[in-house]
Amino acid sequence: MSMLYSEKVMDHFANPRNVGELPDADGVGEVGNAKCGDIMKMYIKVQDDVITDVRFKTFGCGAAIATSSMATELIKGKPISEVLKLTNEAVVEALDGLPPVKIHCSVLAEQAIKSALADYYRRRGIDPTPIVGEINDCEACHVE
Repeated sequence: MSMLYSEKVMDHFANPRNVGELPDADGVGEVGNAKCGDIMKMYIKVQDDVITDVRFKTFGCGAAIATSSMATELIKGKPISEVLKLTNEAVVEALDGLPPVKIHCSVLAEQAIKSALADYYRRRGIDPTPIVGEINDCEACHVE
């Protein structure tokens, strides 16, 4: 059975935005695990509480790459207060939908951003949990 992906998903998979590392990142977050096959790493630059730059490296399926790419586009240039409200549903919507079996990729993208923000706060000696919330493992990663 072939999965149907939107044109936007295909575009972000074929031409991902903001790929790579930021050597001088203010925050780095990594989520996922080898068991589910998707690992996302997000790098963020922050200035005056605004995400001025963001890069990602994703090891995973096309949907994982597309959701990472779209998520970086959605947070670039945005204030942290707004970025914290980004949900995986918003990422899915921006991509014009994902097959149900691939929704966990969008969850990982949301968590990768939150993980990078948590790192950003930790580096400043601030407890990130009250701001960012708990970053839980992806449910799909626990499916045996």
